[in-house]
Parts: sequence; structure tokens; C-alpha cells
Amino acid sequence: MRTSHFEFEGVRQVYHVAGHGPVCVAHSGGPGIDYAYLRSPELEQHFTMVYLEPVGTGGSGRLPAYTLDTYARFLAAVVDHLGEPRVYVLGHSHGGFVAQRYALDHPSRVAGLALYDTSPVTGAEFWAAAMEGLAAYPARYPSEPEAAEVPAALQRATGAIDDDEFSAGLQAALPVYFADFWNRRKEFEPFRLAVRAWARPTDPDDPFDVRDRLGEITVPTVVIVGAHDFICGPQWASMLHEGIAGSRLVTLEDSGHFGHLEQPAEFVRAMTSLGAPS
Repeated sequence: MRTSHFEFEGVRQVYHVAGHGPVCVAHSGGPGIDYAYLRSPELEQHFTMVYLEPVGTGGSGRLPAYTLDTYARFLAAVVDHLGEPRVYVLGHSHGGFVAQRYALDHPSRVAGLALYDTSPVTGAEFWAAAMEGLAAYPARYPSEPEAAEVPAALQRATGAIDDDEFSAGLQAALPVYFADFWNRRKEFEPFRLAVRAWARPTDPDDPFDVRDRLGEITVPTVVIVGAHDFICGPQWASMLHEGIAGSRLVTLEDSGHFGHLEQPAEFVRAMTSLGAPS
């Protein structure tokens, strides 16, 4: 994997390139989560994957505060720096918000769009549904003491102002993001312990709702969702699919928020449906 960086608006932006085929720029979620969790060696057999380190994470520079427009602006800078006239864009979770904003603002630069475990809107209804799923989680695994600690761990993570505190809280809460972490713990535990996150000040009044603009997206689009995703599940994926004409909806029946790990073959098939060589 090759690592590059450049300066944009006086801030260092790092990205990594691996694979072969059409260029696909991947934006990870969070915000504030290290890009590495989203890496897919399987996908690199079909795309030249460009994994940017979102500003405020990893080796990229920090800012006093962050908004969705900030992330979208830095994504645009990466595409410009690559020198590619058009690229595929993969956005996961919060990265899917960024990808939608970029696709709407720069339609001529997008060859295809993959919206992965994300939503066209946040707000009260979105967060209430997520918190309901989080609260119900311990009852699904009454024999797992750590499962009972997951809701409190996620609350600690979301309120963290220290990088180490954010990372530790997220690692403890990570099982809720899987369809069935405990029965596959040996497989996913290394991933869980490797996740890193950076605390970042955000604007609490930075809303996200592009439902009335989804019809403007006309490039090939695949909407990928884990059937058991508690935070960006099928309800929100259906909104994207219904709003983007001609989009393809792929539900990964045995996945939560990390289908590229839980069902990698199915995830790659969904991605290559955008038109990359199979």
C-alpha cells in the first residue's frame, strides 16, 4: 500500500492507495474513526482503493471544529489531488453522509456511488431509533456479561474529549455493531482491539437531511445495508434506495454495521455491481 499526503487549506491530508482497477475513494465513518477498519483486501482485487484519513484522524491534520461540509471539502481535495476526472466513491456510515454531499456538489466527478450502512437524514427520529436498538442489545445476550456494558460504553465514547477515552469506549461498545459478535468473537476480536478513534469538536447544530435532493443523484448507485445494523439499518437504506432512481439495494442478511467483514464476498459482489471488472 502506498501512502501519500498533501496540504489543503494549510492542513495535512493523508491517504493510502492499494489495489488495481477503477479508482474508488473510500471515506470511513465516525466521525473520528481511523480509516483502517474499512480496508478491504478483497475489494482491492477489483478497484484501486484510495482510503483517505479523514481530517482530524491519524496522520491528517486537526482543525478547531468539524462540520459535514468540512469533510466533504477535504474529500473533494483528495479527488482533485488524484487527478482523476471521475472516481467511484464509497462512503460508510458518517462517511456515507460525506459521500452524498460530495456527489450532490460534484456530480461530474463521480463515476459511481456506494452508500454503505448510512442514511439520507439524521435528527431526532434517527437517533431515537438508534438508542432504542442500543438499549435492547444486552437482552439479546443475557449470558454475556460484557454485552450488558455495551450501552454505557457507547455513551462514554460519544461523550469523550480524549482520544484514548474515545478509542477505549468504542472498542468496548463495538459488539453492538455486529450481527453476532459473541459467536464469532475469535474472528472479530483482533479487529475490535485495533480500532482507533480521535475525539473531535463538532457543531451540534450541523444538521443532515438530503432527502429532497436524492433525485439529483443520477450516477450508478448501490445501497448496501446490514440487516442487523442498529444505527444505519434497513429503514434508512430504503429511503436512499427509493430516493435515488435506478439505485440497487443490497441487504446483507447476516451482517450488522460491518458487512465488509461479516460477509466479505457478498459485499464485494455488491460493490462490483457498480460496473468494475469482476
